[in-house]
Amino acid sequence: MSKPRFPALSLFVAATAGRNMTRPAYVAVAVGVGTMVLLTLDPAYEAAHRWVDAVMFACLAFFVFEWVVRLRHAIHSQRGLAYSFTFRGLVDLAGAATVPVAFAAGAGPQSAWLFGVLWLLKLVPGIPGLRQLRRVVVLESGPLFSVLVIFLMVVFLASVAEHFLERDIQPQTFGSVPAALWWAVVTLTTTGYGDVVPVTPLGRMVAALVMISGLGVFGLWTGIMATGFAAETRRDNFLKTWESVSKVPFFAALGPAAIADVTNMLRTMDLPPRTMIIRKGQQGDCMYFIAAGEVEVDLPGGKKVALGEGAFFGEMALLGNATRNADITTTGVTRLLVLDLVDFRLLMARHPELGQTIDAEAKRRALENK
Repeated sequence: MSKPRFPALSLFVAATAGRNMTRPAYVAVAVGVGTMVLLTLDPAYEAAHRWVDAVMFACLAFFVFEWVVRLRHAIHSQRGLAYSFTFRGLVDLAGAATVPVAFAAGAGPQSAWLFGVLWLLKLVPGIPGLRQLRRVVVLESGPLFSVLVIFLMVVFLASVAEHFLERDIQPQTFGSVPAALWWAVVTLTTTGYGDVVPVTPLGRMVAALVMISGLGVFGLWTGIMATGFAAETRRDNFLKTWESVSKVPFFAALGPAAIADVTNMLRTMDLPPRTMIIRKGQQGDCMYFIAAGEVEVDLPGGKKVALGEGAFFGEMALLGNATRNADITTTGVTRLLVLDLVDFRLLMARHPELGQTIDAEAKRRALENK
């Protein structure tokens, strides 16, 4: 196979065609949107309109190139139509086409470039939290829709009530139900601009009920979303921990039910290189399993031992000797699974064979390090 003539360009094209945004794409979005804001300032745009237009056209050219590369890659992978109708495909198309279409329709630069705000949407697929938000909204769509129905019912009922009670006194404000809808929305959301206020006693009673209902409605929405996010976070953490646990040879002999039990007890910890995990002389209350990476144990007497993927350490703190007897530091990017003392005792009670294995390994190390 012949080597590409431009390897750097090939790597860039491959990254651009991939799922995640490249660093130049993030820079282009930041520069493009920042420049778009600058052109709305008339004095600044008039003083440097050529530079502003040049930067905006450069960003536009980048996004057109990015869209073409991704579309070409999708067509070659026989996914051209599927890509075109995904959120990413539609956002890429909008980022590449809306500004040229605006210019073609006769819009001026200060109007056409405003469509560059759509470039911000290109950040959405690369933010994990937004993907999680979308999943929560889909899973909780039933309860969220029910609360939305309650919101709309309260808004409409309040509008009709205030129209009936206030139309003769404030015909300009409450003369029709559509006119009263503005007051109802503002009051139910507890925004309270103060531009529309009931003056009759019954009208104020209705307003008080609407404000209290608004607190309840938004409290329900917040509770549903918070519960959904918590459940989704637990699910993600469980899946990540399960994957890490299944890679540790120490747990390889366990069945799925036992691994699930272990997964619920362990917590993951991702550490950068040269991070001290355990310091000699400290009191310990947990042990660690190495899911990925490597640590270095600095034993008394200057002896150093490397522990790699699948090994564990710190078990002596759980077997009676709570004082750490060595410094332990990561040598590279390392993922650890942490088991606390209370969970350790529960786990050993449910799976005595694990306790025997840990105890035997601890005794072996103690003899080896003498």
